[in-house]
Amino acid sequence: MRLKIVHGWKDLPEEQRGAAVALGNFDGVHRGHQQVIAQAAKAALAAKVPLGVVTFDPHPRRLFRPSEPAFKLMTHDQQARALEALGVDILYLLPFDFEMASFGDREFVEKVLVGGPHGGGLGVKHVAVGFDISFGRGRTGSAELMKIYGQQDDFSVSVAEPVASRDGEKFSSTAVRDALRDGHPEQAARILGRPFAIEGVVRRGQQLGRQLGFPTANVEVEDYVVPKLGVYATRTRLPDGRLVPGVANLGNNPTTGVVETRLETWLFDFDEDLYGQIIETQLIAFLRPELKFDSIELLVEQVLRDEVAARAIVAPGF
Repeated sequence: MRLKIVHGWKDLPEEQRGAAVALGNFDGVHRGHQQVIAQAAKAALAAKVPLGVVTFDPHPRRLFRPSEPAFKLMTHDQQARALEALGVDILYLLPFDFEMASFGDREFVEKVLVGGPHGGGLGVKHVAVGFDISFGRGRTGSAELMKIYGQQDDFSVSVAEPVASRDGEKFSSTAVRDALRDGHPEQAARILGRPFAIEGVVRRGQQLGRQLGFPTANVEVEDYVVPKLGVYATRTRLPDGRLVPGVANLGNNPTTGVVETRLETWLFDFDEDLYGQIIETQLIAFLRPELKFDSIELLVEQVLRDEVAARAIVAPGF
């Protein structure tokens, strides 16, 4: 991976300072985020400096509201790959701890974004933000304040305006989550610019699917936002890059024994051992809600119908 990931803002070597950066949470790296990054890229090219993205780990919401349900749209690995595809050179994955949370907006700019020769900081040359950016303790910082701080601290600032589709569909992480929870992965994909995908390690399950003729690769949902439970037509990216069509159940297995929410994907025309490997499964289309069947026989009949429906979408001609 060409992208360099930096996990702090103090005492950085000079080659990791002085970038033109996009600042934000960038969960999903959706088309609105891409607009902010494009502005930073333009500034980086003009100034002949690296292109950087500044975001936080964990998301500030996790520090202040740790008991709330999971909501992430991507893992850090997925985020890094999406950013690298946009030409980003450095991902500043800054720890959002109680020190970071204590900084007011001016202090955040002075200490973290700018810094000094002996005091750390990123030494930014340019900061690109979204029109609705908020930063600093109490979220008091704004795009207008960032412009003022840029003038004071000698870095340029650009502000990306809101981005929406031709029919007015807003490009935001909230809109992606809402679309997924409502069972509209195709709508989420329009906002993201690519299908929403769940990535994780393949775990051993009950292996009932294998006994019934449709072996599944089981991945825990963990910190992801939980889309509408049910059956999806899918495409799964394997560790070697192959993309395999399939059908998946996202849910708790009410027929065979309730489990933690997981994604169980039947990869079509595939019979290789994936246990312990990391796969990424794209949710392409929602087929039906998760159901509880009165018998295994009825479950099998429905899975075979789901296969036909999924193949028509993700593997036509098979």
